[in-house]
Amino acid sequence: MLLVALLATGALAYYELVIEARPQAQGAQPAGKSAKEPAPADIIEIAMFCSIIPAVALALAGGWWVMRRTLAPVTALTQAAEQMNEHNLGTPLPRTGSGDELDRLTEVFNAMTARLNSAFARLREFTLHASHELKTPLTVMHAELENWLRDDRLATEQRQRVESQLDEIQRLAKIVDSLTLLTRADAGQVVLGREAVRLDDLLREALADAESLSQPAGVTATLEACDEVTILGDRHRLRQLLLNLCDNAVKYNQPGGKVTLELHRADARAELRISNTGRGIPPEVLPKVFDPFFRGDASHSQAVEGCGLGLSIARWIVTAHGGTIRIASEPGGLTSAIVGLPVPVDADRQKTS
Repeated sequence: MLLVALLATGALAYYELVIEARPQAQGAQPAGKSAKEPAPADIIEIAMFCSIIPAVALALAGGWWVMRRTLAPVTALTQAAEQMNEHNLGTPLPRTGSGDELDRLTEVFNAMTARLNSAFARLREFTLHASHELKTPLTVMHAELENWLRDDRLATEQRQRVESQLDEIQRLAKIVDSLTLLTRADAGQVVLGREAVRLDDLLREALADAESLSQPAGVTATLEACDEVTILGDRHRLRQLLLNLCDNAVKYNQPGGKVTLELHRADARAELRISNTGRGIPPEVLPKVFDPFFRGDASHSQAVEGCGLGLSIARWIVTAHGGTIRIASEPGGLTSAIVGLPVPVDADRQKTS
């Protein structure tokens, strides 16, 4: 571009100082007298306004065009890489096809993501197979323990041991079922229903469940607000979402504490909030609460039943419905699970099944 600018400067200067000045000088001077040489000020003016400024403008515009054209593949590659996650590793990054260094680098990235996608697929397949294989022995052990409990000859101590083992078998079965659900969901094998669901009715049902769960723990469950909201989604999975959140709110509470349920509608958005008066979650722990098997305070969590997959399942259900979920907590104050779900414009006019 500098070479083009210099050539343009030379051409314009030659045109102004030689070609145009020649006929003007010949017509202005009498015959027999030599043409007057141009003044230095005229030369500077011609060079500035007719040569240098256009050449600089040409260099800037041309340089901008060349850089934009050169960086366009880099920009496209960056945007594609930013959108890549564990669910679309099989989608290759765009290549220029020019065979240059950037194209070869993209080829290397595509080969790397293909290997990662294969590794994730093998991991999901292994988890599914392992979960399936574990179900059979767990079912057999569960049936045998139940048969032992029916034996009237068991002593009290033996019966307590069998009941404890049965509880652990049931907990293992719940973990296996949750792992199977998350793995199938991650692989896109779970199809959600799509029907009009009254979210306020589901919340009232969840309140009844929360009251049943909270009575043994000495916790009070109340419904503070419940706007009428109809959304499109899977009734069974939404019911599971509410049950998981209410179960967590009761388990991670304190004796004499409270669990409050709220449902508000704002335009095309429904906000569901389930809060409890537990010990709170430290700020450094909040980003990890949706990770599988994360239980927060290990010393406190040992006394709380659960497998650490409830919030992971809740996040999948909310995300699958196009919503958002977050946890807000103040140590020693309220801890709230806040769910936002989209409300279609015509959902209220549809009948619930």
